[in-house]
Amino acid sequence: MSGGEELYQQAIKDWAQADHGHGRLDPADAAACADSPLCGDRVRLTLRLDSGRVAALAQETRGCLLCRAAASLLGRRASGMDAAAAASATAALEALLAEGRDAPPAWPELAMFAPARSFRSRHKCVLLPFRALRQALEGVSHREQ
Repeated sequence: MSGGEELYQQAIKDWAQADHGHGRLDPADAAACADSPLCGDRVRLTLRLDSGRVAALAQETRGCLLCRAAASLLGRRASGMDAAAAASATAALEALLAEGRDAPPAWPELAMFAPARSFRSRHKCVLLPFRALRQALEGVSHREQ
């Protein structure tokens, strides 16, 4: 298998194509935009919140399959998350990519990104939507203090 075939497993393709949560929430309680100038990936998240937790998430993502799959995963799974849960999920994904740890039981879907471990330059692509979610939720937390 070539590197591209190893990296782009069917699960990545399926999640990217599903594009869960695609769109924009208007009005939104929080928003974040993150981009990677090196590869051109760009994610815009809009959130509706209920007591500091995600009640709805919409994402507009322009990027590679990895970035789009990660954004789609958040579109499906972010409901109910607060800033601490977003930080925990991001840390789990970072550990999976950088340290080779297994996906945590709470986030089994993260395992689909395991093939990206060997492609250090692609880690930012996978992490971009998760970091945008953290940015949006932490911005709300700071405003509430």
